[in-house]
Amino acid sequence: MVLCVDGFDPAYLDRGLTDGIFPTISTFKTQGFMATADSVVPTFTNPNNTSIVTGAPPSVHGISGNYYLDRETGREVMVTDAHLLRSETILGLFSQAGVKTAAVTAKDKLRKMLAHNLKGIAFSSQCADCCTIEENGITDVEGMIGRRRPEMYDPDLSLFVLDAGICLLERKAADILYLSLSDLVQHGHVPGEPESDALYLAIDQRVARMVALGAVVGITGDHGMNDKCRADGTPNVVLLEDELNGRFGEGTVRVICPITDPFVMHHGALGSFVRVYRKNSTDLDVLMRATRSLPGIELVLDGPSAAERFELPLDREGDFVAVSERHAVIGATRAEHLTGPGTRLRSHGGISEQPVPFILSRQLNERYRRIAESRRLRNFDIFEFTLNGTQRANN
Repeated sequence: MVLCVDGFDPAYLDRGLTDGIFPTISTFKTQGFMATADSVVPTFTNPNNTSIVTGAPPSVHGISGNYYLDRETGREVMVTDAHLLRSETILGLFSQAGVKTAAVTAKDKLRKMLAHNLKGIAFSSQCADCCTIEENGITDVEGMIGRRRPEMYDPDLSLFVLDAGICLLERKAADILYLSLSDLVQHGHVPGEPESDALYLAIDQRVARMVALGAVVGITGDHGMNDKCRADGTPNVVLLEDELNGRFGEGTVRVICPITDPFVMHHGALGSFVRVYRKNSTDLDVLMRATRSLPGIELVLDGPSAAERFELPLDREGDFVAVSERHAVIGATRAEHLTGPGTRLRSHGGISEQPVPFILSRQLNERYRRIAESRRLRNFDIFEFTLNGTQRANN
């Protein structure tokens, strides 16, 4: 079983280990394996979940954001299915080889992507009340779990995923399972708050049940999470399209925020990585220098440099990208970000949110211990280590 805990910043793990929130997971420090890995930049949900289930960076699988600009048509498109995917997935290939495979996600947009060519069970908490054999490989999920599907802005959306995985394990309905959670709580609550403590304690309890059922469990995150506010509590936002068009003329650039998805209560479409598209003859270097000069900006790279550094598909890159500092986010225009999360802004997308936990319930075998010691781990190594890297798998 591989778990992607959405928004799993290492600070949650560190605080939970100190405060006794992880009685089961804490044992993995000695009885299993615990480290920190790097996620994919931009540190958003779609690129990282896709990397985890393919074992590869976006330059291979093609998914580099939740939202993109189609250069050929000029349309802005939200990624809600697998039509941009350029590779097979670990889940799909195992299922096609006859291995009983399942994927359970919090959001249905992600399920549609991760279920690409999967001949098995794939459903989401969001749509658990309308599963069919044809679409999902299963029916009556609510009956299996024993409660109705949660609402989208309910922390139980994540726990429903874990309980579904446990039910499938108990029924021996799957031998390989991928469970992907929601980061609603992490967007709203810092480590140590009652809401985040309650979520992580509940996750730990379910991991204990998975281990008791004999599963080898791998746990990682798709990205970290940071506070994005000024000292007075107001969001620390760089409205980059407004800034550049105000300086160089209306219509000079279009800024695309790849964090954008339908769930604005999480982050208000404000993240720490954006793509900028030039719309007139203004010199690209001039635009990039102007962007670098803005408070809150950490890094500006032209499209080819960004694709090379972050292993992104070049043909889906902007003219240049901008990455904000740890405690700032980048938006496009004031009009596009009027709807915010409704709480103190916490978000992700930049280099600062790249580190995530990398945890296994079993100790590594000798080969994978050497691999872990010899190079930086990536979150998309988690399937390889879970399947091949534990002593149980080696024996």
